[in-house]
Amino acid sequence: DLISMGVFLVLYFPYKVGFNAEEAHNIVKECVDGVLSGEDYNHNINQWTANIVEQSLTHLVKLGKAYTNIVTCAVVQKSAYGFHTASSGFWDTTPDGTCTIRRENQTMKRIVNVFTIAIVL
Repeated sequence: DLISMGVFLVLYFPYKVGFNAEEAHNIVKECVDGVLSGEDYNHNINQWTANIVEQSLTHLVKLGKAYTNIVTCAVVQKSAYGFHTASSGFWDTTPDGTCTIRRENQTMKRIVNVFTIAIVL
């Protein structure tokens, strides 16, 4: 029995830890622009938001970092009325983090929030 002999096994976890908000922002910005470039607000909003979230998560996972990623997306028609959102988290800001991507055109506003929580074993 290795434990009773004082030998401990160290698990190698091949992922980097440390949230890079700029990197996440650029990835998600490209996803938003790719899905909505040249589009005007219309009834396709559910498909757009699903595509933005799915593509963003796919690209964030490809970074090879040990994170639980949470992505939210809101697309609203541009109007004279305001659109306000807020979020908050209680975590260790060294490995964990968040970023918000705001984009708009003549007909709509888009806000995507990314939350990453490091997986530490």
